[in-house]
Amino acid sequence: MRPVRPLATASAVFVSFSVLSACGKDDTVSGDGAAVEVTATDSSCEVGAKTGAAGATTFKMTNNGSQVNELEILAPDGKIVSGRENIGPGTGAEVTVSLEAGTYRVLCSAGMTGRGPSQAFTVTGKGKATDPRLDAAVAAYRVYIGAQVDDTLAKTKTFAASVSKGDIAGAKAEFAPSRFGWEAIEPVAESFGDIDPKTDTREADLEKGQKWTGWHQIEKALWKTKSLKGEGPYADDLVRNIETLKVRVGTASITPTSMANGAKELLDEVATGKITGEEDTFSHTDLSDFKANVDGAQKAFELLKPVVQEKDAGLTGDLTDEFAKVQKLLGKYKKGDGYVSYDTVGKAQRKELSDEVNALGEPLSKLAGVVAR
Repeated sequence: MRPVRPLATASAVFVSFSVLSACGKDDTVSGDGAAVEVTATDSSCEVGAKTGAAGATTFKMTNNGSQVNELEILAPDGKIVSGRENIGPGTGAEVTVSLEAGTYRVLCSAGMTGRGPSQAFTVTGKGKATDPRLDAAVAAYRVYIGAQVDDTLAKTKTFAASVSKGDIAGAKAEFAPSRFGWEAIEPVAESFGDIDPKTDTREADLEKGQKWTGWHQIEKALWKTKSLKGEGPYADDLVRNIETLKVRVGTASITPTSMANGAKELLDEVATGKITGEEDTFSHTDLSDFKANVDGAQKAFELLKPVVQEKDAGLTGDLTDEFAKVQKLLGKYKKGDGYVSYDTVGKAQRKELSDEVNALGEPLSKLAGVVAR
């Protein structure tokens, strides 16, 4: 998961407007596919335009700071529209998003805390008509999201019941399956900034004074403390949070470009959390999360594929081949209904997994731009 992602509000996330007014130039971008330059340091976020036309806009960030940075595009209601994580010092990244009329915020987050300087970006007008095939892809993806939430809720209830009974063996067996649906739609789940921190925060990402709840708190009790005493309320709270996600997930903003960007974000999750073994640090069930992230990314691509094939057959072929390679490599680590413990996967094997993920991530980073054409 990402570090703590508080719900985006003026008081919780953004610096004052008096500071922001000095962050960007009073320029306007126009035309579908327009590019906006974003220059970040550890304490500033300079956005090259304050207004733009509805439709596809590409935000190109350059990180001139000393810390890893993150670019977020936030909707008027504070939800994350899209973004890019892990933008290292001296490097850059871009994200293409489809924006309707409204006032958004472009946020630069040094240290990837979910907070930092931001600037308003106002979109006016009406974008071009959407390809009906893309409308169908969005509708199908919403069905997929709903199914994944239903799956994770049902399995989390089973997991929670075992935790409440003190059944350590049962809870251990149910831990990874309960997370699979969540991990498959992680960018959508993370867009609800008041649910994600209570559900999927790792111990290493806790902020000062933050109460630790969610899967990883129970994971530590199962594999390190080896006691479920007092864990029942945490299990009940986890179920309630997933139930809240089920109620609210239908309100998530989904567009063809957000699907494409979400697919890339899922691969970034693999590269920065699963490959390193930092996600499930106590249970070592990282490969299950890895599989869920890849499956979720592949689903988004498959739904967009008919349009992408028409616009860029070469990219379609590359992505089809690279997804197949990653899935085949993951298959080597299958064990029963799950995967081998990640602490048994050696350094050379992890590098092989990393290389395959990077090989897929490169063409996947182009998907949103092609979809937006």
